[in-house]
Amino acid sequence: MSIDFQKHFPVMLPEVLQSLAPRNGGLYVDATFGNGGYSEAILEAADCRVIALDRDPSVRGRADDLTKRFDGRFEFRPGRFGDFSALVSETIDGAVFDIGVSSMQLDEAGRGFSFSKEAPLDMRMSQTGTSAADLVNTLPEEELADLIYQYGEERKSRAIARKIVEHRKTAPIVTTTELATIIYSVIRRTPHAIDPATRTFQALRIAVNDELGELEKGLAGATDRLTSGGRLVVVDFHSLEDRIVKNFMKQKAGRQSHVSRYLPAAATTDNVVFCECSKAILPSQNEIEKNPRSRSAKLRYAVKL
Repeated sequence: MSIDFQKHFPVMLPEVLQSLAPRNGGLYVDATFGNGGYSEAILEAADCRVIALDRDPSVRGRADDLTKRFDGRFEFRPGRFGDFSALVSETIDGAVFDIGVSSMQLDEAGRGFSFSKEAPLDMRMSQTGTSAADLVNTLPEEELADLIYQYGEERKSRAIARKIVEHRKTAPIVTTTELATIIYSVIRRTPHAIDPATRTFQALRIAVNDELGELEKGLAGATDRLTSGGRLVVVDFHSLEDRIVKNFMKQKAGRQSHVSRYLPAAATTDNVVFCECSKAILPSQNEIEKNPRSRSAKLRYAVKL
């Protein structure tokens, strides 16, 4: 399926460029290439080089376009950003992460990320491995409820899991709209409110792609590769991700903070690596109006000692 990359906007692009501060001769990593918006902007902002990573095979065409356009300055390396250390052996001047599902993945109905479009219940960013349908149709009820609660922060997770298990006794759940309909039987939709399926779909997507584990590994890998003064920039979209990013940066700056369940105990001065880490930076009202998907975004950056 062909993707119209022109429809998709990189979130908080001016703030990303300001935080990353690309310079001539530098080497930067776009750890979540997607539609290439960040990579293209970085290459246009300075006479530098960019290495882009992405596990999604559908982005290859866009990556080939940038390779031709920025001959010798752009390189695409397929893979998960959780494998940052293995994919990037060079010392780098900066890295940027845009965490979560991309706009083009949501818009491509066949990928199964969106509950508003009829599609196979898939959600695999790499298009390989365990799918959302596999989880929904095989997990025991208690495990399914825990998954929906932990990754979706859904208060009615047990009722939803119960309904799913009841339904799959009759027939497997194979499409996005089937699952959404089951959720709506538990939580009624109301005008101008968040869709009741949002949290459950988020939970399944995070589990299918191991997004939180990948984030933790990716942050650590990028930090190890940064040169002195190198910058780590992260844009995230929900509280679970942001908690990991915030605590990681605080701990690596030697600050005490509430410890996430996904990260080790707080850092000591022996492993301080950041001399600066920002507070959350939010999108402008103008951007939110032009691109509503940016409304939940938060940007954080850190500078290596």
